Amino acid sequence: MRQDRGQTLPMYVVVVAGLLFLAFAYFAFAQAAAARNSGQSAADAAALAAAQDGREVLTEGFFESLEVPEEWPAWLAGERDPGAGYGAAASQLAGANDADVASQGMTPSDGGYEFSVAVVTRGTVGDSVIPGTESTHAKADATAAIESLCVVAPEGEEADLIEIDCRGSGRWQIDPDTPVDEQDDLPEPKDLFSVHLVE
Repeated sequence: MRQDRGQTLPMYVVVVAGLLFLAFAYFAFAQAAAARNSGQSAADAAALAAAQDGREVLTEGFFESLEVPEEWPAWLAGERDPGAGYGAAASQLAGANDADVASQGMTPSDGGYEFSVAVVTRGTVGDSVIPGTESTHAKADATAAIESLCVVAPEGEEADLIEIDCRGSGRWQIDPDTPVDEQDDLPEPKDLFSVHLVE
């Protein structure tokens, strides 16, 4: 009887030790998943911020070129360069989500641009039973796109006005001879261009 009891104790210790290791390993995987989710949230936010900055530039370019008939349609179609300000916008949002931008880029797309951002989390996965996690940072990337929502409408009765048709917000009439800040009913950036994450 005592011999059986003596054989059972080591087996019990081994089983408990194994269960504890599995529990700690599961916790390590949960830590890694949380770090990846945090990194992905930061990448998504940074990519969207970059695209929103580009949308603002395209919108401003459109309104500033209303008096130049050969220019404003290209701004409206998202065919003009939205500049490099998107980089600072991406870095700011990544930092707000406790991550740093590792790389970023902008490429033309159909009716706009795509902004790609890769980030590295500032925090690590943390200490665990798996070696190296205390110095491992999560990495993630995301791409957001600007897409033009509007086309030039056929000339209506008032040929001196600029008329545009925009998906989701309807038709807009803009007077190119009146300063923008003196016109009441003008489309907003979200009416002219959509911003969304690319799957």
